[in-house]
Amino acid sequence: MNKKSSFSGTPGGSALLVIFAVLCLVVFAVLTLTTVLADGRLADASSRNVYEYYEADCAAEEILSRLRAGEVPPEVTVADGICSYSCPISASQALQVSVRLDGDQYEILSWQNVYTGSWSSDDSLTVWLGD
Repeated sequence: MNKKSSFSGTPGGSALLVIFAVLCLVVFAVLTLTTVLADGRLADASSRNVYEYYEADCAAEEILSRLRAGEVPPEVTVADGICSYSCPISASQALQVSVRLDGDQYEILSWQNVYTGSWSSDDSLTVWLGD
């Protein structure tokens, strides 16, 4: 018996399926590549920010050690026994420090990262007030 097996589909259907699968793989590869590049930029920015913060922290510690030694650097302001100074982190951030000195003892009142850039409100969005 001679039976012919017949494929009841459109001619080239398997080729279309292969083309679709390759296209899906290319799209996923491009998405993966863009995600990796974005993560790399984020890691670089995070590393730079951490480095800049600890550089400012080191400068603030040096100023604190000079204060504890009895020397008052020119960038330090003293008011009511509280020494305050600021160490720049970046163009828009600074490490602000306030320390109370009492002889050999000292108390850190604040040691914080603050935003020093200019800020302006965005009033361009009109809000419906219900009238």
